Amino acid sequence: MFILNLIYIAAEYAINIFSILLIIYILMSWVPASRETTIGRWIGKIAEPYLGFFRKFIPPLGMIDISPIVAIFVLRYLIVPGLYQVYSMIASLIR
Repeated sequence: MFILNLIYIAAEYAINIFSILLIIYILMSWVPASRETTIGRWIGKIAEPYLGFFRKFIPPLGMIDISPIVAIFVLRYLIVPGLYQVYSMIASLIR
């Protein structure tokens, strides 16, 4: 049970760190030269595959791209609760 708790906590921390990286990547779009730095390219390699999935389905509204907002919403309000549900189901099976 202890290992299951550690896995759940680690996954939740990873999702929080990924959320922060997404926000940083979105803010970096305001300064385009920042995406050309080593850190900017590194964050782009991590964030762009996830954001690209949402950009396929949500077109930009003029100059405004709302797909990152939807991507963060899905991460925070669908994936995190889903992770908790999986954790709860596995924990109830172990007991």
